[in-house]
Amino acid sequence: MLKRSKKAFTSALSALLSVSMLLTACGDESSSSSKADSSSTGGSESTAASSQAEESKADSSKADEGSKESTVKTNDDGSVNADLTSLELVRLMGNGINLGNTMEAYTHSYGKEDIYPDESENAWGQPITTAEMIKGMKDCGFDSLRIPVAWTNAMSYYEDGNYEIAPAYLDRVEEIVNYALDADMYVIINDHWDGGWWGRFGAEDESVRAAAMDMYKAMWTQIAERFGKYSDRLIFESANEELGDRLNDEIDGKKGKLKKSECYEKTNEINQTFVDLIRSTGGNNEQRFLLIAGYNTDIAMTVNDKFKMPTDTAKDKLLLSVHYYTPWDYCGTDGVTSWGSVKDYDEQNGLLKDLSKFTDAGYGVVIGEYAVLTNGSTPKNDTDKFYTNFLANCDLYNFCPMLWDCNNLYQRRDCDMPDATMKQLFLDKSFANEKDKSEDEVKKSAQKIIDDAYAAAQKELEDNGAIMPDDNKAIAWIMYQSEDYSKAYSVGDDYDPTSATSGLVAKNAEITGTGDYTVSLDFTGCGAAKGVAFSALGISNGEKLFPGAIVTINKVLINGEEYTLASDTYTSSDDGSCTRVNLYNAWVGNLPDDARGATDKSSPTPMPLKKTDKVETIEIQFTFTEGAAAKAA
Repeated sequence: MLKRSKKAFTSALSALLSVSMLLTACGDESSSSSKADSSSTGGSESTAASSQAEESKADSSKADEGSKESTVKTNDDGSVNADLTSLELVRLMGNGINLGNTMEAYTHSYGKEDIYPDESENAWGQPITTAEMIKGMKDCGFDSLRIPVAWTNAMSYYEDGNYEIAPAYLDRVEEIVNYALDADMYVIINDHWDGGWWGRFGAEDESVRAAAMDMYKAMWTQIAERFGKYSDRLIFESANEELGDRLNDEIDGKKGKLKKSECYEKTNEINQTFVDLIRSTGGNNEQRFLLIAGYNTDIAMTVNDKFKMPTDTAKDKLLLSVHYYTPWDYCGTDGVTSWGSVKDYDEQNGLLKDLSKFTDAGYGVVIGEYAVLTNGSTPKNDTDKFYTNFLANCDLYNFCPMLWDCNNLYQRRDCDMPDATMKQLFLDKSFANEKDKSEDEVKKSAQKIIDDAYAAAQKELEDNGAIMPDDNKAIAWIMYQSEDYSKAYSVGDDYDPTSATSGLVAKNAEITGTGDYTVSLDFTGCGAAKGVAFSALGISNGEKLFPGAIVTINKVLINGEEYTLASDTYTSSDDGSCTRVNLYNAWVGNLPDDARGATDKSSPTPMPLKKTDKVETIEIQFTFTEGAAAKAA
């Protein structure tokens, strides 16, 4: 039973008039007083600095003490289309956006009986949500809203087995749900990171595991009952990113004990429990669309056959949820500042194609989060390339994309997107803009966008002087991986000039016989490389075309200045095909038996650059000596 002190309740009532105006308009200064951006930490577990909300909250007057009945008005018509399939639904959902760092901001305090939803809503730096803010999202081309929620914020005693959700919190979530439904949007609610309580599923103590499942069931029973009257425009999502490895997250100082295979099994069990429970509550929930969280919501782990979609008594009402922040160094950190190489396009196109495994099986797919995260409203360099290609893939395979945003690209205070390019991109992909196009037209247009972008990346590569692989050519290049793994060029014995950080310019050389050659890398277009984790001078097909050859390093220039190697080099091959001179290979403990041209001062790490060494350019001048001449030498 929720208990509320008379003093707090009276204080909340008296505050109603003073705050009610703040909840009615986007432009009000107070409605977005906290502008601290918290998305730069990435994904849905952002832990931005808390801003303490006022002690007295108007929302506490919305529900009588202990009431489980909704007092929130809804314009939703409660209709359900039993014939609508999840594949058809996904197209209707169009573009989506998250109400990030808002109702999932974590503020649970054991034993706290006075629940004021605003305290959580403000805690990670976001303004109090208004109907105008949500309508503004719709006006910017977003057709669906995902509302992440931390329900244990409102469970004062869940640690003791009391899983009752405070009515005031349910009321506030329902109010925001109605904002979106009234704006003609589809809506998703879930249980998000929620303080990481999910780690209880992996606890060594079986009683803790059992209690975790009891809590999960109690939580979703209350949510299902509260929202059971809503139409099928409201979707329930089984979890966030926690179904998977995070079932072993540390709880009470102890990490979980589940093996990887057991994490898959427990993920499948939780998802099946979710479906069975929602269906058992009857009414509209018997046909409600349910969004099933993939393993870690990671595409590669979810397409693994160990992950199973649940069985369902309803026909074609299940959707799959995954997230997309690949590559993380670009999407989630400041380490990589560019995107759009051939390798980048190959990676994105390939992963999203893999995900079509589920649409082929009849499941709608929702990419519940994706973003190139920023520290403000200005998009990161190449964000337009990333989003354009990503959204085209979503059109091609019929996925619903849900942008992760925390008052960044979409400014809640202004109810608008200040960047005109970004706004137009989302408006172009809105359901209203595409509803009159046939499925075939949408897919053809998407494929053209993808093909054109890929061709442009290849042309840029060729314009920068890249020599494409050829089995009949020996091509010299510098393999490079920076110490922070944010800058790379064709690392490995297979020469691949497309495997490069976007913006990097490489000058390679075709080896035609004994002679002097120069190869180089220029990082200025993507930001200086920080030190080196691995580097080597490689020659593709060198062992086949010039067996026994020796490479002698004559000069190394870093940032235009001569660099003195810490030791002599040697020539060898790891795979019998690529000739290699290690410049920094910490994985080699001793010189290999086939080391050629080695001295007693040779080592595999003659170029030990540290992270503090900023490499803008590197040039290597070397002499290549063919096999017969090498033997004579």
